[in-house]
Amino acid sequence: MDHELRLKRVYEPYELADGYRILVDRLWPRGIKKEAAHLDEWAKEITPSTEIRRLYHQGEMPFEGFSQAYLEELESNEAAEDFVHNCSEQLKVQNVTLVYAAKNEQENHALVCREWLKRKIEGGKNATR
Repeated sequence: MDHELRLKRVYEPYELADGYRILVDRLWPRGIKKEAAHLDEWAKEITPSTEIRRLYHQGEMPFEGFSQAYLEELESNEAAEDFVHNCSEQLKVQNVTLVYAAKNEQENHALVCREWLKRKIEGGKNATR
């Protein structure tokens, strides 16, 4: 990657260094106006399914189980390839910031998505064509 793949809560102030900002939440964050979010993209299609998101938030699934289930969803998601390609292209020219609304900054879907995305982009660079 030429630039950084970052994470940021949508409630934190926008900075020029954020680069290309992608909201990775299925639902629009409460209390945020679209203009204030400074988003370039809203990637609803790569977010965790409602089912696993609810199980995790209701405490019926530990974060490790949620992470694994979400990774499995990403691997079978038809929109994931385009998402990876777009992020990879953006990273050639600017930082990419995955924006999310979750309060928990240590255990959330955006962290899982970022690590998965890093592996995909790095794996693509090493792939023989």
